Amino acid sequence: MTDLAERYQTIKAIIESASKSFNRPLLLAVSKVQPIKKMEFLHEFGINDFGESYLQEALIKIEHFKNKPINWHFIGPIQSNKTRLIAENFDWVHSVCSVKVAKRLSAQRPESMPSLNICLQVNIDNESTKAGKLPEEVSLFFDEIKALPNLSIRGLMCLPKKRENIVDTCESFNRLAKLKNSLCDKMDTLSMGMSSDLEYAISEGSTIVRVGTALFGTRGDIVPSEFKVDGLNNNGY
Repeated sequence: MTDLAERYQTIKAIIESASKSFNRPLLLAVSKVQPIKKMEFLHEFGINDFGESYLQEALIKIEHFKNKPINWHFIGPIQSNKTRLIAENFDWVHSVCSVKVAKRLSAQRPESMPSLNICLQVNIDNESTKAGKLPEEVSLFFDEIKALPNLSIRGLMCLPKKRENIVDTCESFNRLAKLKNSLCDKMDTLSMGMSSDLEYAISEGSTIVRVGTALFGTRGDIVPSEFKVDGLNNNGY
């Protein structure tokens, strides 16, 4: 696991350097399609937040780590027929982008559990291939779900358009930050920044950076045999 330790130290150094003039964000280890052994190693290093996109895979991992102080973040697309298991097993959901899903998560969150932390996913660059509310739709969406019980709207999440010019990516991050501030001064979360642009996201106010490949290494084409996933895609983590 030497390479994994080196990557972790590199990511830590990038975050520490980028945070000298800004608040330090939470490092969310995007562990989808990554083996449990790597997660165990990183947890021993002090990482307590892991992000998953595929429910079947995540449930196996959650069971494996059930006695560990881990915060589980669901960061993938949400199908209506899977909201109950998400509501029952996760601490955070970063990809809420419909009233129907928000209502189901609220209704299905066990009363014995704390409120489910959610981020509203914003399609910040109006891409037809990506989920999320358009920036001009977010205010109404926020108003429609803010009173739902068992949910805590913590902030906004985005997956900006892939660009050659990092200045344009920073502009997308900046627009998301301004949008959050215009909605509610009680929201404290900006989930933005991934392996390739996390330091720029931090400079624009990110509070959670979602890092996968730069931390775990390349996934490769073979899905680990210890679990079966719901589907495969790669959003650039």
